[in-house]
Amino acid sequence: MTDSGGAPLGPGVGASAIGKRGAHRRWGRWAAGGVALVVVAAGGVTWGVYTKLDGNITPDEAAAAELARFEKERPTALVKDAQNILVIGSDSRAGPGNRRYGRDPGTERADTTILLHLSGGRRSATAVHFPRDLMVDVPGCRRPDGSRTRPVFAMLNYAFQVGGSACAVRTVEKLTDIRVDHHMVVDFQGFKRIVDAVGGVEVCLKKPIRDKAAKLWLPAGRVKLSGEQALGYVRVRKTLGNGSDTDRINRQQRFLGALVSKVRGNEVLLNPVKLYPVLDAATSSLTTDPGLASLRGLYELVRGVREIPTERVQFLTVPRESYVRDTNRDQLLEPEAERLFTRLRRDAPVAVVRDITRNSPESGFSHGDSHRPSYDDGQHQPSRHSSRSDVSPAPTFRGNTAAEDVCE
Repeated sequence: MTDSGGAPLGPGVGASAIGKRGAHRRWGRWAAGGVALVVVAAGGVTWGVYTKLDGNITPDEAAAAELARFEKERPTALVKDAQNILVIGSDSRAGPGNRRYGRDPGTERADTTILLHLSGGRRSATAVHFPRDLMVDVPGCRRPDGSRTRPVFAMLNYAFQVGGSACAVRTVEKLTDIRVDHHMVVDFQGFKRIVDAVGGVEVCLKKPIRDKAAKLWLPAGRVKLSGEQALGYVRVRKTLGNGSDTDRINRQQRFLGALVSKVRGNEVLLNPVKLYPVLDAATSSLTTDPGLASLRGLYELVRGVREIPTERVQFLTVPRESYVRDTNRDQLLEPEAERLFTRLRRDAPVAVVRDITRNSPESGFSHGDSHRPSYDDGQHQPSRHSSRSDVSPAPTFRGNTAAEDVCE
């Protein structure tokens, strides 16, 4: 287990008090991960602004070198034209505007980790959210000062804190056995700028929000949020929903779907005046692997993605449950998590529904009779290395798509 900063704790140590310490820092950081997804959704750029936007992106050369060092132990990609991108939302206080959200300018953590799976042929895009408090095996990683950590069982965000993006990539690959082809690191200032650049994003509120901690005062009904309001909106805990992380994550994913849908709309994509600020905000906030650290690299990634219907852009949370030694932490829910990883690994489809009856609130997986998929759990159970042509019917998870109206 770990403390609020991600450092490992001894087995069996309770962390109910520790888990509360960093709660004030969590608000809004998930949103940084959405920046990279929006870049994928937007696509396309005129040559006149190519040089400016191209220079905005920072290449993550150190991570590339570290990943090359461990190439032999990394998973093999099973489907050539599918892509898996790890999107890491950094809570760094460095840079203009970021220090106002916390007091730790020298510490950088990952409170958002999203594995974005782009199917072969670009038929669909599935964004899987991994909670920061998910307990995982973190391999030995290189620290910024050149020293190395020992392998440890800790919270997922500990990997990025001690070893940066390379350690986060290796940890997720170890957890899922899915090859990560690219990675992106973003901060939430870019998210705010994108929301403002698209002219705000609509949400629906059943009752007014008056939340002093989030500095948010909003009326009931349809409300168009600015970038600053959007961060406050995802900070709200006590005044929206049931106050749980599950409820907040679901709300965050619906907001992100609405943001992607807004960017994908013709109002933005076909209007250079509106498109440029979006691309400028997105690229300015990105640090990526060298393969993506240019507009040409991003264009190669997004050129097919632009044709994916919004109803096939999906958001879900990895199936999880409370950690057996500490209810303030999460662990994977099996066998549902492995079924999800197997299908992503083999580029097989999964399905999401927004509301599932008789669903376990923490799992994200359908336990309702009307949605539960049938599996061949006997002799015909799919192997980890099967091709995508011999898979069982698509399982259904709690989630949402970019096509859904957040106000319905």
